[in-house]
Amino acid sequence: MSEFYDRMAATALRLIAQYGQPVIIRDIKVGEYDPDTGTVPPDTIIEQTAQGILLDFTGQEFQNNSLIQQGDKKLKVAAKGLQWKPSLLNKVVVQGRTWSIIPPLKEINPAGTPILYELQVRS
Repeated sequence: MSEFYDRMAATALRLIAQYGQPVIIRDIKVGEYDPDTGTVPPDTIIEQTAQGILLDFTGQEFQNNSLIQQGDKKLKVAAKGLQWKPSLLNKVVVQGRTWSIIPPLKEINPAGTPILYELQVRS
């Protein structure tokens, strides 16, 4: 069964790469105050490139979900090849624009094999 879902994840990556665009998922670890030195080290930024499709929400989705604000977008990201999965604390960069991830963050994960992440993003 796992081999089937692995093939599905590879197909999702191939299609999103073909019809979507590269996106950057950025994880920022804030430097913690060091009381011995009285300083705060710079933030640590880790990035990974993913393949994604940026979409508008439909009118029906606006009617059914009061958490969607005007200007929000739906970002579908292929799970295959990611070093880590996206979290609500990450930022995404699409077409040079930085977006915050807004709940809910959906993971399409049949039988324990991540295939796709669906994110609601806001700039």
